[in-house]
Amino acid sequence: MRLASSSDVGEFRGRFKWYALTVVLTFFVIIGRLFDLQILEADRYRGEARENIIRRITMPAARGMVEDSGGNVLASNRASWNIAVVPGRVLPSGRPPHRVGRYETDTWATIAGTLRLTPVERDSWAIRLREACQTDEDHSACWRSTIVREDTPRDIVVELRQHAAEHQGADVIETSVRTYPFGSLTAHLLGYVGEIDAETLVRYRPEGYGDLASDEQRKINPLGYEPGDTVGVVGLERAWEAMLRGQRGWVKRIVDARGRYRTEPAYQSLLEEPSRQDPIAGRNLRLAFDVELQKAAKHAMAKQLGGAVVAMEVRTGRVLALYSKPEYDPNEVSGAQGRARLREAFARLRPDPLAPLLDKTTTGAFPPGSTFKPFAALAGLEDDVLKPEKNEVCNQFVFYGRRRFKCTHAHGVVNLRAAIAQSCNIYFFKLAESVGIDRIARIGQLFGFGERTGLAINPESPGRMPTRAFYTNIFRGAYKLGFTLNTAIGQGAMTTTPLQLASAYAALGNGGTLFVPQVVRSVVSSEGELLQDFHPRVRRTIPMKPQNLARITDGLKQVVESPRGTAHALRDPALPVSGKTGTAQVGYASKPGESASSAWYYSRDDAWFAALYPSMAPEVAVVVLVEHGISGPAVAAPIAFEILHAYAKLSDKRKGSAP
Repeated sequence: MRLASSSDVGEFRGRFKWYALTVVLTFFVIIGRLFDLQILEADRYRGEARENIIRRITMPAARGMVEDSGGNVLASNRASWNIAVVPGRVLPSGRPPHRVGRYETDTWATIAGTLRLTPVERDSWAIRLREACQTDEDHSACWRSTIVREDTPRDIVVELRQHAAEHQGADVIETSVRTYPFGSLTAHLLGYVGEIDAETLVRYRPEGYGDLASDEQRKINPLGYEPGDTVGVVGLERAWEAMLRGQRGWVKRIVDARGRYRTEPAYQSLLEEPSRQDPIAGRNLRLAFDVELQKAAKHAMAKQLGGAVVAMEVRTGRVLALYSKPEYDPNEVSGAQGRARLREAFARLRPDPLAPLLDKTTTGAFPPGSTFKPFAALAGLEDDVLKPEKNEVCNQFVFYGRRRFKCTHAHGVVNLRAAIAQSCNIYFFKLAESVGIDRIARIGQLFGFGERTGLAINPESPGRMPTRAFYTNIFRGAYKLGFTLNTAIGQGAMTTTPLQLASAYAALGNGGTLFVPQVVRSVVSSEGELLQDFHPRVRRTIPMKPQNLARITDGLKQVVESPRGTAHALRDPALPVSGKTGTAQVGYASKPGESASSAWYYSRDDAWFAALYPSMAPEVAVVVLVEHGISGPAVAAPIAFEILHAYAKLSDKRKGSAP
């Protein structure tokens, strides 16, 4: 056996030193890295580890309630339950075989039976759940919750919770949905809520939003909108979104690698305080609106296909009733009854030619017809062009050039008082010829025609108060006298909304104060504390000579009191009403392929009645529009009187006296 030479031992010792040095250096590198991870970077990695196991779940805030002037709840919230399933847990057989546990069994058939799904729904969902588990890697679709039933009945929820072991993989998600107890009665006033759309969400959460500091995020997104949030779409729900919307809360939960919640005490000890922040409910709205009067308006309009009713306090501008027909059920279009029902509702409502989604009290603009005549007369009186005692002769027709302008019938000799009472077109044609369109337009604009009222609940049409310049521009300088004549009787290019007309008549009734219409009376906290009270807002005070206003209001009184008045047939000594009937031509042109019955209906005149009650010291102005109602005196006026009878009974009842 050969003994190692001294040179071999020396060579080994040299190599050993290098090996030892390498090991020592490696050891120090490891120690340094461990020091960096466990000491220097400990807080950062500890935080990342926590983020991997702790999930912050947001809790939506209850939306503020809406009440009418009598305390009736018009919009509130109710508890609702959605059922979500985790595909990988309810259908383990759909996962790759090597990942299925020995004791895992399918629970989907049991869950589908408890949820009362139809065989088609059950099989369709089974296919979707299996497709989600084509890969079952952690955080894949196989382990994400999927909602299979919305707004689930309470008895199903109880069964799922009582037999949780048999429904493994199914979770009950409690939520809150908006509900409207009076349904379609308050649809256009309240509007409805819906899921925030992508366009709105991008406005509040632009690209890079998640990287901003919390203060910057609050500046861009002060209401804290997130995907899936519920927001007001139209009506009061949209206009008062900032008040009605509450502040969401959150709760921290422990999850495992597959996203399952862990509630064992050992896991809960990992949570840091605070582990929960309760949501703050939105603020409540109290309205000047009276749902009982709204019921009366709906009942009075029951036989009509379309139209609008507005009731307004004369001395404050507060809106008591705001009814548009046809209406819709906001409970259907808010999505509370599920997305399938939502799609069905809009598929039915949007093509409807009667436009049930349109608020005709504010968005629809219509020729006012003879309801505008008092304002044309006031224009002549204020500029001393019109002599109220002067008589005109109405033989039913008058010619201007080669065109014939007609009246409903021959009224004979009439003065201003009789012309308003009997709605004589011939008198107002001659008045318009001497007064001129610009004088008429000036008074009309002072009373709010041609401009938005400022109610700001739904999109509001400004209407149109035409001037000489307007017609000259439209017809390239070819102005004709007929434009002035039509304007004086509320025809031609002139249009107004029922809300504008009610505001104007309220100004006549209170002596010339034009108010900003208001429907919200106050804002109240969820605990009932008064936070803000809204006083009447004056748009302008209209300068008028008292004697001229008295002549106009006397004429309005004679519409009902005079035996020849257009609404005299409805006179009730117990209900002193002043007002003005109106029948407005619509100028409808039939469409190709349209049925004869449809063309006949849509070509009929609109029917109006604008009323003040009581006559001597008006409290309320009521305007009724019946689309294609043919006759203001025969159709619209009886509806207004029925509403005013209801108003009088409600007033007497609330004052504690017998009607």
